[in-house]
Amino acid sequence: MRSSWYKSVASVFGLRPRIRGLLFFIVGVVALVTILAPLTSNSYDSSTSSTLVPNIYSNYRRIKEQAAVDYLDLRSLSLGASLKEFPLCGKERESYVPCYNITGNLLAGLQEGEELDRHCEFEREKERCVVRPPRDYKIPLRWPLGRDIIWSGNVKITKDQFLSSGTVTTRLMLLEENQITFHSEDGLVFDGVKDYARQIAEMIGLGSDTEFAQAGVRTVLDIGCGFGSFGAHLVSLKLMPICIAEYEATGSQVQLALERGLPAMIGNFFSKQLPYPALSFDMVHCAQCGTTWDIKDAMLLLEVDRVLKPGGYFVLTSPTNKAQGNLPDTKKTSISTRVDELSKKICWSLTAQQDETFLWQKTVDSSCYSSRSQASIPVCKDGDSVPYYHPLVPCISGTTSKRWIPIQNRSAVAGTTSAGLEIHGLKPEEFFEDTQIWRSALRNYWSLLTPLIFSDHPKRPGDEDPLPPFNMIRNVMDMNARFGNLNAALLDEGKSAWVMNVVPVKARNTLPIILDRGFAGVLHDWCEPFPTYPRTYDMLHANELLTHLSSERCSLMDLFLEMDRILRPEGWVVLSDKVGVIEMARALAARVRWESRVIDLQDGSDQRLLVCQKPFLKK
Repeated sequence: MRSSWYKSVASVFGLRPRIRGLLFFIVGVVALVTILAPLTSNSYDSSTSSTLVPNIYSNYRRIKEQAAVDYLDLRSLSLGASLKEFPLCGKERESYVPCYNITGNLLAGLQEGEELDRHCEFEREKERCVVRPPRDYKIPLRWPLGRDIIWSGNVKITKDQFLSSGTVTTRLMLLEENQITFHSEDGLVFDGVKDYARQIAEMIGLGSDTEFAQAGVRTVLDIGCGFGSFGAHLVSLKLMPICIAEYEATGSQVQLALERGLPAMIGNFFSKQLPYPALSFDMVHCAQCGTTWDIKDAMLLLEVDRVLKPGGYFVLTSPTNKAQGNLPDTKKTSISTRVDELSKKICWSLTAQQDETFLWQKTVDSSCYSSRSQASIPVCKDGDSVPYYHPLVPCISGTTSKRWIPIQNRSAVAGTTSAGLEIHGLKPEEFFEDTQIWRSALRNYWSLLTPLIFSDHPKRPGDEDPLPPFNMIRNVMDMNARFGNLNAALLDEGKSAWVMNVVPVKARNTLPIILDRGFAGVLHDWCEPFPTYPRTYDMLHANELLTHLSSERCSLMDLFLEMDRILRPEGWVVLSDKVGVIEMARALAARVRWESRVIDLQDGSDQRLLVCQKPFLKK
């Protein structure tokens, strides 16, 4: 017998049996958010300066208002009502990147480079809308042709900017009527990219740049990567470069690199740590990247040291006759001299110098820090913290980590051996079971990436149909990457794609093992926008991310709008989650105008796939 209370609720809401449970679940989640949100907000307020209190309060108020709006929309969905599509944004938001409002940051009192940092706390509420591509946008060319030729209408760079970028860039690029052509053989420094890479290899003591991996160099953090030609060459050597550069409204290095199919993201470290754990990269590269290394008590160089693995290399290419620093004019020295002075305090050694290129190597012996004669820079005591845009620290990190393994002592599969997995707190059976699951899943995914999937009566592809995927899939983002095994499966299958493996900040921190495997990865809070430009990824994948975010104070509607912003036209989305969550996701996909289809895995579980494709909204 159902209680009279239940009958009264049913009579008010008009519940049908199949949606009662869903609606009560939604009501419970909204109530839980309403109860717990003030506690979380208060704890955040207590650790934030008083100048941010009004912004935090207004953000919290908007969160509560948004929870109510989301509840009403989801209630309409559960009652069978159709939801309206989001409107299209205006032309002014074609290249919109949230959290990088330099003008607003300056008005908030930020200066000395901090105005260029990521500041989502100052982000004002904007109309929910779908970001449209520019009028002359075209689908990128297939890899590898798209690495060397891109459509000029796809990136925000003007002819004047191109012509004023100097002789290096004009040797590197040719601007034609509607294309930009990159010459990978010319124009970085000296006699070309290959010669430059070979020079670095020789400075390390190698015979050729093809031997980088033999010296333990697999991952390279490229600071201020220009237009990506050095990164493109490293990719051809089967290394993993990640370009980071500050936000630029036009002529963006990151946007051009991603358009070429090269790993990149917006990032700088003027005042905040990069979203990578300690001991992440085998090499850090700076070729005229514009960083003044001797400011802020050397904290910028300490951040490089934090992310550099033991035995790793810091490569600095900078004019030796260019005076930099904060010293009086009569005592100014070159930037390389200042870095060398600082390097002695953090156990780096200047290994080699050729022309304008300098190479330092980080110590392989952690006991070096206790035996320094100039111990003015202390060792941090925080252990392996999760560095999600934390303030820069004036100390040396990572010295007590279990991951303190010199790159020269590490084999190509060291991260996936039993001993390597133990360092990361993983059980071999857990890891290898996950590996097999994603090898099988990838084969299924790849066969689904065809417009035929959206037909009510899908036919078997014939000779006239393009093989899946019918268009380019080069830039892939795994939004909840776990161990990076989707990335591994793509490599095993020989797919010409790279993956940005994203680990949510409130999930289990598996980013160290992803980076130790030689993959690209980053920490990110999916309640916030991702630091990239619009239309920069060809495929987004998320396994159980929506279930994970159901306990967070963020809107799934905003998440889908953000996914749409960073996904290029005709790009793909593959979501795997529980059936109830997938049905809600399908409705949200319709609101951003994606075509979608739910796939039953037919394995007896309540898991479903949602395969979506973003349309090309032409003006």
